[in-house]
Amino acid sequence: MWCIGVLSEEYRHRMYALLELYARPLSAAEPVICIDEKSLQFIGHSREPLPMTESAPAKHDYEYRRNGTTNLFVAVEPKAGQRIVSVTERRGKIDFVAFVSGLLAGAYAKARRVHLVVDNLNTHFRKCFDDVLGVRAATKLLRRVEFHYTPKHASWLNMAEIEIGILSRQCLDRRIDSRELLRGEVDAWQQARNALERTIEWTFTRQDADQKLGRHYVPKLTC
Repeated sequence: MWCIGVLSEEYRHRMYALLELYARPLSAAEPVICIDEKSLQFIGHSREPLPMTESAPAKHDYEYRRNGTTNLFVAVEPKAGQRIVSVTERRGKIDFVAFVSGLLAGAYAKARRVHLVVDNLNTHFRKCFDDVLGVRAATKLLRRVEFHYTPKHASWLNMAEIEIGILSRQCLDRRIDSRELLRGEVDAWQQARNALERTIEWTFTRQDADQKLGRHYVPKLTC
C-alpha cells in the first residue's frame, strides 16, 4: 500500500464522495466532468524517414531531435462519452482557469450545476480563479461549479487518467514534432471518439473499496 499512502479518514471521505458521485445516473443538468493534464515532449526526426513500401515497413533513425514541450488539458464526461482536449504551451493557473472557463461557457453553458473532478495540483483550487480573474469575476464564473478532489496519492480515482491513457495509446504513441501537428491529431482523435460516444464504465464501488482496502484503513481513534 506504499504507493497509495495512508488511508486516513480524509482519504476515505474523499474516496466515498467520488464513488457516490460516479454512481449517479447521467444528467445533462448536472454533468460529472473529470479533468487532468498531460505533459508531452515534441520529438522530431534527425533524418528523413524511409517510407513504407510493398515489401518493407517504414523506417526511421533511432536518433531524434527535441523540439520543446507542451501540455494537454483533458476533460471527459464519462457517462456521456464526450471529451474535450486542449493543447497549451503551459499548465499554469492562467491556463487551467482559461480551460475551465471555456468548458463553462461552451459545452456546459446550459448545465445547472457542473461537477468537476480534479486532483490536488496547486493550480486546481479556488484561489487560482480569484488570482487570475479577481474575486468578483471568479465567484460569478464558479457559481454553478462544485469541485470534487481526489484523495492525496489517489489520482487513480480520477477517470480523466483513463482517458489520457487511451489518448496516449491511440494518438500520441509516435514522434510528434510541433504544436500544430499535435492539435490536428488530437482534434481528429477526439472528434472520432465523441462521434462514437465512447463512454467509461466505472464499476469500482464503496463496497469494493471496503473489501479491498479495509484492512489498511486508519481508525478514527488511535492511541
